[in-house]
Amino acid sequence: MRVSERLLEILACPEDKGPLYYFANDDFLYNPRLGRKYLVRDGIPVMLISESVTVDAGERAALDARIASEGIAPTFH
Repeated sequence: MRVSERLLEILACPEDKGPLYYFANDDFLYNPRLGRKYLVRDGIPVMLISESVTVDAGERAALDARIASEGIAPTFH
């Protein structure tokens, strides 16, 4: 189940309050500034810092490349 577009328009990282990138096929939101993923369960983003997943440098580079190549837009501008 996908996150609603209306919700994506207002979602921000709970730690730095910046925009996130939604990887719909992988069910997570990503903060490239902190290298952190927030999982999506049953279409509901889990926005608790304590439940976020920190990504390593290799995964971070791969996610950043996907944002650029797939044209993934931030949750807000």
